Amino acid sequence: MMKILIFLFLMLVPSFCLSQIKTGTFSDWEVQQQKEAKPTIIHIYTDWCAVCKIEYFQLNKDKELVEMINENFDFINFEAEKTKEKIIFQGKEFNYLPNGNSGIHELVLALSKNKNQPVYPLWIILDENQELVYYHEGQFKSEKMKEKLLEIF
Repeated sequence: MMKILIFLFLMLVPSFCLSQIKTGTFSDWEVQQQKEAKPTIIHIYTDWCAVCKIEYFQLNKDKELVEMINENFDFINFEAEKTKEKIIFQGKEFNYLPNGNSGIHELVLALSKNKNQPVYPLWIILDENQELVYYHEGQFKSEKMKEKLLEIF
């Protein structure tokens, strides 16, 4: 009986873990785009943003959406105020801009339409040619995201 329970546990645990959006970094993305260009979703957030955390959790709960993203898109989860490494994006170099105890990454300011105070979460969707196809500030509900991604894909 114990062996059966262990077997069932081992079979069921991976199914719960599989429904998570696979994320990458900008350096991984550059390499991946050279191999196989895909549309890209850039999720810009901060660790203090409660809406960002709730939203990301809700998106990961939607197995259909997670599967759509993992199969058809590259996904970059980008922390706007803690990412300090230099990023080369679309041939330009972007760096972290410190401001006392905090700061912001130049890439966030470049991608945001609101240059003085970006709104979080911020969603940028690029086509396979790295052209902007959708821009969304604030919470992005999973149903709305599915609609937009189906239009792109």
